[in-house]
Amino acid sequence: MTLLPRSAAACWPEDTPVLLERCNFPPRGSSVVCAVSGGADSLAMLALARAAGCQALALHIDHGLRPGSRTEAAIVEEAARELGAAFQREAVVVGDGPDLEARARAARYDALPAGALVGHTADDQAETLLLNLLRGCGLDGLAGMRSEGGGRRGVLRPILALRRSETAAFVAALGLRVVKDPSNNELRFRRNQVRHEVLPLLAAVGARDPVPVLSRTAALLAEDAELLASWAEELDPTDVKVLRSVPKPLAARALRRWIRGEEGPEHYPPSRDELERAWRVVTGEARACELSGGRRLSRKGGRLSLKPG
Repeated sequence: MTLLPRSAAACWPEDTPVLLERCNFPPRGSSVVCAVSGGADSLAMLALARAAGCQALALHIDHGLRPGSRTEAAIVEEAARELGAAFQREAVVVGDGPDLEARARAARYDALPAGALVGHTADDQAETLLLNLLRGCGLDGLAGMRSEGGGRRGVLRPILALRRSETAAFVAALGLRVVKDPSNNELRFRRNQVRHEVLPLLAAVGARDPVPVLSRTAALLAEDAELLASWAEELDPTDVKVLRSVPKPLAARALRRWIRGEEGPEHYPPSRDELERAWRVVTGEARACELSGGRRLSRKGGRLSLKPG
């Protein structure tokens, strides 16, 4: 693999081609926007994007939650300059309070352009699967994050097959400064509890590293989820006769996709209770039902309609 020159005075680490073989970057010469917090994962993603020959913009989202956020932006700008990437800082406002982690994540994704690259790794995938399991998710949740598109804003995850230890070693070999986020150690956040307590416990109980197992499970379930999704896309979710002619899990998937689509792909799918209410309308047990956001699902002449709130 031919690597893009890093600079006139520096070389890429020896394992760069090996890492790139496990990544999924756009073709050489593509222009990409990399969401770079300054942590090792996002810095490694930016560096690997440049090594793969992409024209990269390092987009740093500043939540303003820590006094040193300006310093963090400067670290990202420094790394971008050294790697031959452009740099842009985007400020968002996230006040302290309940669900801080979720609100900060939502604000971050809202600031990203569609198709932006984010630096999630296999470790993040394992944590996500466990978190979704704790929430009581279905097949789609257990399939975890997708490397290409899907989810909020259709982001891409080119380093999803890499481990967190590999990105840290790669960035250290490049000699780049790394932002240390103290909130990553705060156990008030559930993801940190999974990272620092649950996964080590699973490793001890199973006498093996659970991350590859969980990541592989997510990948296998993602294949099943994609097949079911392709079948569901062929159904007319507003035709009651069609919905009742197929197995309920397939009909529910088509119904869920249609209801979610009315709000947009960035919104969470309807809850189990909402789907059960909607299904009673499909079967004729109810003529209409209320859904989230004040929306109303009704049935007339064998067709479903959804009115906004």
